[in-house]
Amino acid sequence: MAVKVKICGLKSETEIGIMNELRPDYVGFIFDPHSKKFIAPEHAKYLKSKLKRGILSVGVFVNEHIETVVRSIKIAQLDWVQLDGDESEKYINALKATIKPVPIIRTFKIQRPVDTDRAIHSSADYIMLDGGEGTPFEWSMTKIVERPYFLSGGLNPDNIYKALELKPQPFAVDVNTGVDANRMKDYRKVMKFILTVRGFVGRGI
Repeated sequence: MAVKVKICGLKSETEIGIMNELRPDYVGFIFDPHSKKFIAPEHAKYLKSKLKRGILSVGVFVNEHIETVVRSIKIAQLDWVQLDGDESEKYINALKATIKPVPIIRTFKIQRPVDTDRAIHSSADYIMLDGGEGTPFEWSMTKIVERPYFLSGGLNPDNIYKALELKPQPFAVDVNTGVDANRMKDYRKVMKFILTVRGFVGRGI
């Protein structure tokens, strides 16, 4: 199965235009007020309305109240939810029961093998393995992961091919600032990243 692509941290209609042309599988809207890429649910709804059919929207939350997550899902009409904080299994199960069938991705910061083990046993629909602070982790720790996972942390157009060589291969790869220029999505960087993942590196670049 082909590795899917998630481009995260969208804030503008210009960036949506880039996504509509280059067609990643997922785009991410960040609802963490502490993030420089924060976006209000109402603005995310507007941007989602401009997104071509078939590109799924993911709302990224960090230790947010379940009621706020549910409200944001309804306002922004989100397709998926991503939890980037310290959300417990109790929290995940409560949220799943409330927003079903919206899939949940739970992000885990991977520093030691025990972190990978925790991720494997998460009740979330999908897991994201991340280095934290926009940096890669020791990717060899993914070798014990026998469930679909998103790979994140320090990915960019120049190193993504290495991630594609991992065994087991990621279900999806997630990139934010690695395809930015001047804090905005850069067309050429996004194009190179997506074409590399999809096996067309070198064409039109």
